[in-house]
Amino acid sequence: MKLSKIASVVGARLEGEDAEISGVAGIEEAAPGQLTFVANPKYAAAARTTRASAVIVDEKFPAIATATLRCANPYLGFAQALELFYHPPRYGVGVHSTAVIDPSAKIGKQASIGPYVVIQEDVVIGDHCVLLPHVVIYRGVRIGNRFFAHAHAVVREFCRVGNNVILQNGAVVGGDGFGFAKDNQGRWRKIVQSGPAVIEDDVEIQVNACVDRASIGETRVRRGAKIDNLAQVGHGCEVGENSMLCAQVGLAGSTVLGKDVILAGQVGVAGHCTVGDGVIVTAQSGVPNDVEPGKMVSGFPAIDNKQWLRSVAVFNRLPELARAVRAATAEKASATAEKE
Repeated sequence: MKLSKIASVVGARLEGEDAEISGVAGIEEAAPGQLTFVANPKYAAAARTTRASAVIVDEKFPAIATATLRCANPYLGFAQALELFYHPPRYGVGVHSTAVIDPSAKIGKQASIGPYVVIQEDVVIGDHCVLLPHVVIYRGVRIGNRFFAHAHAVVREFCRVGNNVILQNGAVVGGDGFGFAKDNQGRWRKIVQSGPAVIEDDVEIQVNACVDRASIGETRVRRGAKIDNLAQVGHGCEVGENSMLCAQVGLAGSTVLGKDVILAGQVGVAGHCTVGDGVIVTAQSGVPNDVEPGKMVSGFPAIDNKQWLRSVAVFNRLPELARAVRAATAEKASATAEKE
């Protein structure tokens, strides 16, 4: 495919030779005939040495010898280019003979239902769904159009799922929330988790991630949110529109995230906290309190990112500062002794 055609698809401006492109690759692995990109400034130097035939860059990127496609968002442009070369498997319409579907279930047109899928009573699923092997849909579930569930995904009883939702392998929507109360004998008594999990349109929940059902009320993941592998959304939580939970994020019960929140890998948020719109929490931070909209916070307990960076710089100097304090203390003591 010619670079000029790729440029027209991704909305980029071509500078340099209109080369033939056969595929895409990372900047360090790319070979002649392939297209790569630079979105992170730390890879800018690699753009000058890459073997790729062309590089997608932003409008301000310095000129290089290799052909370039200039666009406002190189990462998005690369994602669009990748779609031109990789076509995921397509699944034929029909129901596999080993699938178990209750007669009361209602499934829309153009469904693809794979081996050993189980769909229980009173389920409603919209048009163009794809359920791969061993997917289980519990009773009373409502699912919209263009639902795609990879192998071993589960949607528990009475949960609601919108349109264009993707569940990756092993994702569980509506598992019991972690609720227990001690009885008079000091034993843990399970609290019934009666409220559904609600997944709105355009959400993707990735491998082995869990969105728990609520004890009362509901757990809700709002439109466009993305939940990465091994993340945990506790009972009664709300995840705002277009928010992103990266790998191993954990939300304790009744956490509320605003829209456009980004929680980087291994962030933990304590229960009953509210994280405002547009907040960014950097990796491995712990959030024990509410966070105002628009903040970037880091560390534990999470504080303003710039303050945290200054604190880390000081922390790294603590041995040096401790030696200086000890030396000053010894010098003062010596001077005092001499006076006496």
